Amino acid sequence: MISKEEAKKRIEWLRKEIRRHDYLYYVLNKPEISDAEYDKLMRELQELEEMYPDLITPDSPTQRVGAPPAKEFKTVTHLKPMLSLDNAFKEEEMRKFDERIRKELGKEKISYVAEPKLDGLSVELVYENGVFVRGSTRGDGINGEDVTENLKTIRAVPLRLREANGVPSRLAVRGEVIMHIKDFEELNKKLIERGEEPLANPRNAAAGSLRRLDPKETAERPLDIFFYEIMVAEGVKVETQWDALHYLREWGLKTNPLIRKCEGIDEVIEFYKEMVEKREDLSYEIDGIVVKVNDLADQERLGTKARSPRWAIAYKFPPREKITQIMDIIVQVGRTGILTPVALLKPVDVSGVTVSRATLHNEDYIKEKDIRIGDWVKIARAGDVIPEVLESIKERRTGQEREFRMPDKCPICGSHVVREGAYYRCTGGLSCLAQLKRSITHYASKGAMDIEGLGPKIVDLLVDTGLVKRISDLYKLRKIDLLRLPGFADKAAQNLLDSIEKSKERSLDRFIYALGIPNVGEHMAKVLAEHFKTLDALMNAKEFELLSIHEVGPETARSVYNFFREERNREEIERLREVGVKATFSRMEKKEGILKGKVFVFTGALKEFTRSEAKRIVEELGGTVASSVSRNVDYVVVGENPGSKYDKAKKLGIKMINEEEFKKLIGRA
Repeated sequence: MISKEEAKKRIEWLRKEIRRHDYLYYVLNKPEISDAEYDKLMRELQELEEMYPDLITPDSPTQRVGAPPAKEFKTVTHLKPMLSLDNAFKEEEMRKFDERIRKELGKEKISYVAEPKLDGLSVELVYENGVFVRGSTRGDGINGEDVTENLKTIRAVPLRLREANGVPSRLAVRGEVIMHIKDFEELNKKLIERGEEPLANPRNAAAGSLRRLDPKETAERPLDIFFYEIMVAEGVKVETQWDALHYLREWGLKTNPLIRKCEGIDEVIEFYKEMVEKREDLSYEIDGIVVKVNDLADQERLGTKARSPRWAIAYKFPPREKITQIMDIIVQVGRTGILTPVALLKPVDVSGVTVSRATLHNEDYIKEKDIRIGDWVKIARAGDVIPEVLESIKERRTGQEREFRMPDKCPICGSHVVREGAYYRCTGGLSCLAQLKRSITHYASKGAMDIEGLGPKIVDLLVDTGLVKRISDLYKLRKIDLLRLPGFADKAAQNLLDSIEKSKERSLDRFIYALGIPNVGEHMAKVLAEHFKTLDALMNAKEFELLSIHEVGPETARSVYNFFREERNREEIERLREVGVKATFSRMEKKEGILKGKVFVFTGALKEFTRSEAKRIVEELGGTVASSVSRNVDYVVVGENPGSKYDKAKKLGIKMINEEEFKKLIGRA
């Protein structure tokens, strides 16, 4: 057994090394070691701290999720008021802002710092002698909620500052907690898969995640942070905003690489125009730019108003909103029975997409917004993804509008509806055709068992005619059954049966995903398959075993454990095995890492691959697939009838390859 003195030295080295790798990975985006090597360092540190608990310190990397759930958040007072910003929407307003600044300071030209205006949650972090001691939300600007333990779960937040050139004895910094669009979409996908209401936009997702009472739940949400202001720095003299950003980076606090120093208002306006164009290619949401006088002495001279500084302004982007009318409100029943009200709209174009439906989330949302059938409303594509009703335009009401009420019986099966928190749920289970249909559609989807030809319309037909009453019935279908259905000729019937038969050979990870376990998406299914190797081992796993797996948090562990405790789920899995579904573990043979670090974008239809198959192959070989074209992309793979991504790639001079060239690249030619 290692002595305490030896353990202390080793612990100090491990903490320093882990902090260095956190900085390289989460701040600089330049990792030096693999995830497995990082995990090995962390496990060794955990084992030594378990051996000598008195050596554990609050700034240890192991303490990111170390606090029990809070009953409520305490209120704390900020070291310096967190002011809001005045807004400008037109170039003329920005020039007037500049004119006022120049006049008050008596200068011909002002140096500004311009930065993307992040659409997230503003927070204050306080460090004492380099150690993170407190974090809080903005609140009313004077007082905020203490979310220290939740902020610790964000890996880009250093628990101890880098001390290359010394740190202030006390430091208060301001940052913005965000959720990247890809992570937001993945989170919403998981919520929808388990029948829960999707989140409205990345900002709401970030704010809601940071304000969870249990830090372990926050840790499961993919949050990031950018720092942009030094509020207090005792013992360090900072003269400009540009210098402040330099100090933040030196201390290991992540700053936005797009921030720019602008000499004069013309350069600010040019930066704004660049951000308008770049907005669509960013991995996170921005709604404008923030412009600050660079010289801090000048900021002091200009002073503040009641709630906003006179030396800074937000130059906002034009809104992505449209006005249309709600023709009706219907209720959709999700795979787990959650009832979601949906507005049927007069079709309208929003950011290039025709929108005819929009989520209304739940009954409380409808009441809070006072939305009625027949209302004229403002809508937007939240995060450019989910259509959302922002507000009703009450001035346009005629008196013919009708209030909406959630039904007390399921509109699909007539079962009793119960309220659970903010949501209503059908109690019918798989006896509810809506839940059964969505479960089968998910089971047959591309990322799951990939049963070609078994889309929602065919599923509806099979369930409505009584041919399929549970998932395992798919494997009992006969050609004669299908030929009796409308639209099925001999070839179509045989193709579907062949595809169903082929699905019996799908790998364990795809079968796990196909089961529709709450909180288990495609990636988590791979993690579970890789760890357990067999379905029986997973089905019989205890909750603590699941929790011991890297990437599996408490919520996911609970969902998996509870799913396999349900007798009806185990019975259905047994039926699937009886009809020949194998669900065996297999590791894809691959040329390890030949696409490592390469970024791909696909546009147009490929002949030999579905989009999800091509994405999976790229990721298996170490590459990544982006949803939009930017200068960071290495290859644009062009299929038949390519879209606007082709034009953008051509304009940017990005390498474009056809399907044959792609096949050669991945070793499939």
